[in-house]
Amino acid sequence: MSFFSRMASRLQPSTPEEVVLCIKDSFLPLPLPTKTGAGALEEVEKNISSLRKVLTGDGEAGANQEQVLQIALEICKEGVLSLFVQNLPSLGWGKVDENYCCVKYIEDHTELLDFLVGCYKKSDLAQNCGIMVRECVKHPTLAKYILESDSFELFFEYVELPNFDIASDALSTFKDLLTKHETVVSVFLSSHYEQFFERYTRILTSSNYVTRRQSVKFLSEFLLEASNSKIMKRYIQEVRFLNIMIGLLKDSSKNIRICAFHVFKVFVANPNKPRGIIEALRDNRRELLKLLHGLPASKGEDELDEERDMIIQKIENL
Repeated sequence: MSFFSRMASRLQPSTPEEVVLCIKDSFLPLPLPTKTGAGALEEVEKNISSLRKVLTGDGEAGANQEQVLQIALEICKEGVLSLFVQNLPSLGWGKVDENYCCVKYIEDHTELLDFLVGCYKKSDLAQNCGIMVRECVKHPTLAKYILESDSFELFFEYVELPNFDIASDALSTFKDLLTKHETVVSVFLSSHYEQFFERYTRILTSSNYVTRRQSVKFLSEFLLEASNSKIMKRYIQEVRFLNIMIGLLKDSSKNIRICAFHVFKVFVANPNKPRGIIEALRDNRRELLKLLHGLPASKGEDELDEERDMIIQKIENL
């Protein structure tokens, strides 16, 4: 769109594309000194007012949901969210009020969250949408919705996407969903334990090296968080998960083997090991000792060496 066409569209923006482009263009001169910036800020506020009308309706009729989704798509495509964030100090909005309104609107239109999560399938929108989803995840009600929706299952596919940048971005969002709100996550995993770890096991054993490494690293951190102790105690009761860790101790990657060890050691150190775990450790005793003696350690990792020696001793004493 030419400069003059954009200027014309600013006079009366009507379509989602025009509204978003007007907002983007009016943000570009900011930040400016107080006197010269007054006009620019006025232009921004005018265009944001147009955006509000599209999102909330005209007072007589509600918002057009197709237009709302198109607005979200255009905001992602044009990178407008980052402009909002960068210029919040210039806008001088009441942070709490504006934030509350945004969250409340999304709570009432959760299809927007499903739409944003689905945009990970669009390579040109994925990372901008990822930023928006992570902003939403900061709020417990929105995080809870995503965790309990069908959209959450998509993350197990996204972290294996061949595009490294998109897969990594999806993993960042996935981590936020599972770490930002302890109570929400605890309730979710208590009621979805089997389904969650069945899917998580698939990415732990993925043929994609990056997926395998990042997923075992996150698991080693997640289970050892004090807030996740109940989940950890349940996890280390199961032989199937012990066998997954034994398999990862054989991985060709040093990093994967070390992360797997940090989960494996909890199975061994558990003073209340169930019979199945004890038998599995005994049956694999010789191989496990060989794997542990060959566990690589880098300089300065004395703690890892001490933990490895302790686990070796416990297995030898079985």
